[in-house]
Amino acid sequence: MPSTKEIRARIRSVSSTAQVTNAMQLIAASKMQRAQQMVRDGRDYAEKMREVLSDLSAAGGQLDDDDERITPLLVQRPVSSSLMLLVTPDRGLAGALVGNLNRTAAQFVRDSEVPVSAVAVGRKGERFVGRIVEEMKATFSVEDRPRLDDTVSISRFIANQFIDGVVDRVVMIYAQFVNTAVQKPVVQQILPVEPVPEDETPGATEAGIEYIFEPDPAMVLNTLVPRYVETQVYHSILEAIASEHSARMVAMRNATDNANELIDELTLDLNKARQEQITGELLDIVGGVSAVEG
Repeated sequence: MPSTKEIRARIRSVSSTAQVTNAMQLIAASKMQRAQQMVRDGRDYAEKMREVLSDLSAAGGQLDDDDERITPLLVQRPVSSSLMLLVTPDRGLAGALVGNLNRTAAQFVRDSEVPVSAVAVGRKGERFVGRIVEEMKATFSVEDRPRLDDTVSISRFIANQFIDGVVDRVVMIYAQFVNTAVQKPVVQQILPVEPVPEDETPGATEAGIEYIFEPDPAMVLNTLVPRYVETQVYHSILEAIASEHSARMVAMRNATDNANELIDELTLDLNKARQEQITGELLDIVGGVSAVEG
């Protein structure tokens, strides 16, 4: 058994770790509340925007395909290359969140029948995805409380890649915030806009809905579709940030609990070691007395 000195040093080390993880838990919890509120505030708008654009994509008969003024972001063409937008945290210590996102990205690349290039938001994804794709197009980083203006550069970059014909499909991978304990990796196609499956849009409008465009379809869609891309990218980053803080808070709480349990075990070992030391000293004294009397 280790000496009492070694056990005391180990207890001090684990106690310091517990203090750090507890502080990180409190910080993550405070950030998580704001991030979750931002997600809840914007989720309805983002889902409704996606629903409307999906309806327009499904109801292609209402649009004039020969109208060159219609935004090229709605163009459906054979897919010969894909662009993957991977949104991950900049920092670790978030449990299995980063690993789940990276595995989802790796699975998407393996299953793709066409070459895949990537745009990474967050350093954790940048380091991983650079090893599994043929080309890293760009990397971005955002702060904890981003505004829409902070993410416009990302959405414009991927939109330009699609418009210029560099890629024929844009897919976004991010962590969707479900609740504090659950963050689900999501693979969502942004461009070209495709109809949303019925099971993903509870309460969605029925198929066959007709839209009235004022002043004309070209002007409305040229304004709406770029805003749709900006909204989806921005909201996915909000979801990712809320998921990151939630996962980190849970991970740090578990780490603190484990550290406290380890301290209890080490304290028990310390008491046992002290008892053995005292018992050994008493035996030495008794043995010495017996030797003197003998």
